Amino acid sequence: MKVIKKVLIFVAIIIIAFASYLIAGACKLYSDAIKEKPIKEMVLEQREKYDYTKIKDIPDIYRRAVVAVEDHRFYMHTGVDLFSIVRATFNDLKAMKFVEGGSTITQQLCKNIYFTQEKTLTRKIAEIFMAWEIESVLEKDDILELYINTSYYGSGFYGIKQASMGYFNKLPEELNENECTILAGIPNAPSVYSLKDNPNLAIKRQKQVIQSMIKYKMITEEESKILNN
Repeated sequence: MKVIKKVLIFVAIIIIAFASYLIAGACKLYSDAIKEKPIKEMVLEQREKYDYTKIKDIPDIYRRAVVAVEDHRFYMHTGVDLFSIVRATFNDLKAMKFVEGGSTITQQLCKNIYFTQEKTLTRKIAEIFMAWEIESVLEKDDILELYINTSYYGSGFYGIKQASMGYFNKLPEELNENECTILAGIPNAPSVYSLKDNPNLAIKRQKQVIQSMIKYKMITEEESKILNN
């Protein structure tokens, strides 16, 4: 029993030391990023871009589609969704690799603006700190607006205006329901769902978006029939 106790204590010390190392690295990554570009400065920089689109000019169904498929609890959490993290962690451990991120829209905005897309534990923790910071400064609609404008849509298109013009030759406010639900699904895997490179996969992804909208009551079953036509 004494040997087992010593082994358990040793393992606990290793775990605590490793966790401390990760958190220290994440704190530095977050701190350096926020010092280099404070939140309000970041917002101004993004909104000054020629192709930036205000949320009032983004169709409501597009916004609902994004929230449904990317982060249906967006308006309820404070930047980090523990339910999603637990689910994603379980699925990742089950697969023994990163298969699900559990990132909220706010966390994805952090990746778009402040960090790389590289999947490391240090970056994930720094992303959490940054998400909390962003949520303490900005309103939810501001965060959603920034996310939509900084996401990559494949085929060289960044932000909803480039994507809507590039794929449909329309301004965002001119998009119809069908086009909105197609575009909303692309940022999840832009190279896979690019309408120019893989239109069939983009349509399959659109069906997933619509199913998520039904599941989380963003649209009714009746409304979904129109989108599927």
